[in-house]
Amino acid sequence: MGGCYSGMRSTASSGPSFGKRGTKKIKRQLKAPSIATTITIEECHDQRGSIDHSTYLNVVILGLPSDGSNFSSRYSLGQELGRGEFGVTRLCTDNQTGEIYACKAISKRRLRTESDYAEVRREVDIMRRLARGGVEDRVVRLKEAMEDFQFVYLIMELCEGGELFDRIVARGHYSERAAANVFRTIVEVVQLCHEQGVIHRDLKPENFLFANTSEDSPLKAIDFGLSVFFKPGQQFTEVVGSPYYMAPEVLKRCYGPQVDVWSAGVILYILLCGVPPFWAENDEGIAQAIIRGKYTLEREPWPRVSENAKDLVQKMLDPNPYRRLTAKEVLEHPWLKNANLAPNISLGEEVRSRLKQFSAMNKFKKKALRVVASHLPSEQVNDIKQIFHMMDKDNNGNLTFEELKEGLQDIGQAVAELDVQMLLEAADVDGNGTLDCDEFVTVSVHLKKIGSDEHLTKAFEYFDKDGSGFIEVDELREALVEGDLGPNDQIIKEIISDVDKDNDGKISYQEFELMMKSGSDWRNASRQYSKAHFSSLSHKVFRGSDASVQDVKTQSQKLVD
Repeated sequence: MGGCYSGMRSTASSGPSFGKRGTKKIKRQLKAPSIATTITIEECHDQRGSIDHSTYLNVVILGLPSDGSNFSSRYSLGQELGRGEFGVTRLCTDNQTGEIYACKAISKRRLRTESDYAEVRREVDIMRRLARGGVEDRVVRLKEAMEDFQFVYLIMELCEGGELFDRIVARGHYSERAAANVFRTIVEVVQLCHEQGVIHRDLKPENFLFANTSEDSPLKAIDFGLSVFFKPGQQFTEVVGSPYYMAPEVLKRCYGPQVDVWSAGVILYILLCGVPPFWAENDEGIAQAIIRGKYTLEREPWPRVSENAKDLVQKMLDPNPYRRLTAKEVLEHPWLKNANLAPNISLGEEVRSRLKQFSAMNKFKKKALRVVASHLPSEQVNDIKQIFHMMDKDNNGNLTFEELKEGLQDIGQAVAELDVQMLLEAADVDGNGTLDCDEFVTVSVHLKKIGSDEHLTKAFEYFDKDGSGFIEVDELREALVEGDLGPNDQIIKEIISDVDKDNDGKISYQEFELMMKSGSDWRNASRQYSKAHFSSLSHKVFRGSDASVQDVKTQSQKLVD
């Protein structure tokens, strides 16, 4: 059996860094696709800075790069679906057939090391391997991969049916039987991946989408950016994934394919009760909870959950990976083997409500944070922007994990790698894995509490269109739709209900302020790491609220000079 290096330790004490590609995503939910405009290859490229063609023109990732005419003659690009550290995903249309796909254009300009090249090759190879393994009904299909001098293009099946939890709660009645039928598909994905020698390493609800909007649409796994090939007995040490779903052996830096079963077990726990088994007010606390391995099967709704379901949860969340069930054994467990015989009694409205809000609330906060960044007085943030530009070594308009870590060191801030990553993820409002200037300004202002009342007021006024002093249902709907974040009316009402402490059906400034300053609710972290980490990082990143930004900039400039 392959061994791991000695001296392995958990993040609770040592703080490993998370995989830098761990935040890239395909759009989680799409409305009916419409391509109003055609976008050229040049427009697909990030235009934030000048391009040094010599750095990537001769890089060959997949095969023989062309001048780009081959891709542009085959496909037309449409609206943006999402961004990652290395590129942009857009709708694209096959010019010959008119079929619509999702195209991920990976910028070679952002692939700086052989390791980066290898990750792209591996993602493509894994998707091709899975396709040959006959799992196309369970995994998003890669139509083809192309390459030119600037980009690697992954043309993939477009999943239009929405996210796992959204579909569940839309059906109304939610029972163990419904959970079992959905969960069986998830475990089948794990088994099929393992049979093909692949560990997914980032299983979570957001990485499962329905192929289409039909009632019998297949559920498909997406995003293999963190996946790896493995051989029997091989062990891995790289800490990657998403905190809530990480197996304890990942944190201990010695793991194999059993980690996918653990992550699936966490998903099952959430499906049955609406909250994760291990959570805390910050990510270090989550890691500690995972290592301790204690979770409850006593509180509501667990007394109403069948013994078979609870037995499966316990066997999938066994902290010993060698005792933990394999994916094949999970599928043979009585609760899943006879999924249609699972209890059809409702798990309760509370569970459905929790699942509804799994991702909705953070959209509201994301939008508010964007408004904050756009309304700050220029004189208040110029120094912060100068710090940003000094940290942005390659002048591409985005701070990567390495740039943020080195930049903080340059200005004399000793911050652990885990804290740097948590800061990056919490501040990364658009979820692309890097910080742009607005995001950096927003988090800096938040941490230093500069003009907090003023910029929160500006954000509140953005939502309060009629100036009534309250954010009402119609105003929230309008604001979220503007940013293409618009959930349905029921979820908007759920957001207001959760923030509306006095139950008057609308959000006052005081209630809005409380929401923006709180971060302990795990549901607010959907695609990002916990924003509660802001409070603990504030003293580490910018020591003391009275330290001026100019002083920090001066320290940084001295080191740069």
